[in-house]
Amino acid sequence: MILMIGSQKGGCGKSTMTVNLCAQLVQQQYDVVLVDADRQSTASNWIMDRTDNKTNPAIVHCVQKYENIRATLLDLDKRYQYIVVDAAGRDSRELRTGMVVADILIIPFRPSQPDLDTLAKMQEIMIQAKDINPKLKVYGLLTMAPTNPVINEKNEAIDYLTDYPEIKLLKTTIYDRKIYRDAMTEGLGVIEMQNKKAKKEIEDLIEEIL
Repeated sequence: MILMIGSQKGGCGKSTMTVNLCAQLVQQQYDVVLVDADRQSTASNWIMDRTDNKTNPAIVHCVQKYENIRATLLDLDKRYQYIVVDAAGRDSRELRTGMVVADILIIPFRPSQPDLDTLAKMQEIMIQAKDINPKLKVYGLLTMAPTNPVINEKNEAIDYLTDYPEIKLLKTTIYDRKIYRDAMTEGLGVIEMQNKKAKKEIEDLIEEIL
């Protein structure tokens, strides 16, 4: 299965979600490869930190590929159970060529107006991709949501997404927790650290999309 994480904007937790999905899948004994198609190489750097981690976490294979990634993804799909793709946070060739073969596209977005403003363009790109790849399932994932219940940004963002029916909002919400940043620096997923709330978020996400 080819699982792609892509958006029109950086800073929405895209790479963080990519590596945490990989960590969760290998924890469940699946054979996983991470395809880093973002030249910022955040996911690849996480792989290097993971290799250096003295706790010897489960291996996540990694490939860096840019420009047209379609053929690479189709080849890897023959050899791995899950291919998790981190595409650049913009309208890139990597994003478009990946979408035409992906099974699932997850669009992470923060509950902020700049992030919400990107959804119209993402829906347009996604509709074009589905003309070629009708099996593509597209989900919106609310990320970096405030943990303070008084702040109403989460509900406002959920209401906003109703204007984009082609993007199905996931029930799982990823909250703005320091543990996600700590895990990144260690080359780990939150599933491998001691934070029950963050663990459950990633477990719920995997269960919901798969």
